[in-house]
Amino acid sequence: MSDVTVLALGGNSLIDPSQPPTVANQFALTAAAMGPVADLISAGERLVITHGNGPQVGFMLLRVELSKNVLHEVALDSLVADTQGALGYMIQRSLRELLHYRGRQDEVASVITEVFVDPEDPALAHPDKPIGKFYTAAEAAELADRHGWTMVEDAHRGHRRVVPSPEPRGIVQLETIRRLCDAGVTVIACGGGGIPVVEDPDGHTRGIEGVIDKDRASALLALELGAKRLLITTGIDYVYVDFHGPNERALRDVTLAEVEELDRAGHFAPGSMGPKMQAAVSFLRGGGQEVIVCRPELLADAIAGRTGTRIRP
Repeated sequence: MSDVTVLALGGNSLIDPSQPPTVANQFALTAAAMGPVADLISAGERLVITHGNGPQVGFMLLRVELSKNVLHEVALDSLVADTQGALGYMIQRSLRELLHYRGRQDEVASVITEVFVDPEDPALAHPDKPIGKFYTAAEAAELADRHGWTMVEDAHRGHRRVVPSPEPRGIVQLETIRRLCDAGVTVIACGGGGIPVVEDPDGHTRGIEGVIDKDRASALLALELGAKRLLITTGIDYVYVDFHGPNERALRDVTLAEVEELDRAGHFAPGSMGPKMQAAVSFLRGGGQEVIVCRPELLADAIAGRTGTRIRP
């Protein structure tokens, strides 16, 4: 399957902070985000699409907190599954219709995906994955006090809640995804990084409280599918050194070794660009050919080398 590209869409692509996060608005934003994806498919790219869910699962967690005196609480792994279904529905419906307008009858299907993690992963005791909306420092302090949330400042954009983010170890539905790809289906998988599950010694699988980083899961999926390329979209045009700092510099064509050195020097924030760069390193170290990081609306330009950050071995 070396001709497959895994496209990792950020969850923030489907949220506009200037608009209320209604379902109707999210559908409109999804349709806009899928335009460049439909263009890639129409140009002959075979895609497996993954997506983030940080804002959406954050909304659901807040809803659980606000209603827990009236309704039963919902575990985080089930909320990840909920977002996979809802966002997968929006993505597949929007993409299918856009392809239909282009005269194509492509099949698009979402797979509710579980991802194995290690039950002894130390990350489970150290929350560091941002989810949900951005808050001011005062709002974050109030939420931490009221709900017991762990809040951190996120890339100079405000404060967000963080939850445990264990390392992905295996894709439970890998062979199903592979068979769909082989049949020519555009697959949406590993939404929100996948539902984190562990396997007990007796073979029983159970979900755990945590959120897997979408980019790390995407890199694992890309490697296990033998994909040629990993595309990661983000809200900025390039990966930057000293982002928002006095020595800010855009990275365009860089090598794996350069990225590793910059990561060790602390240039990539743990809650934002850090996981993306670590995913890039993992994919390229495992045999991937290239990683491209770009804005979602500029996918075609990035593949053509006109924008975005390209990382090669």
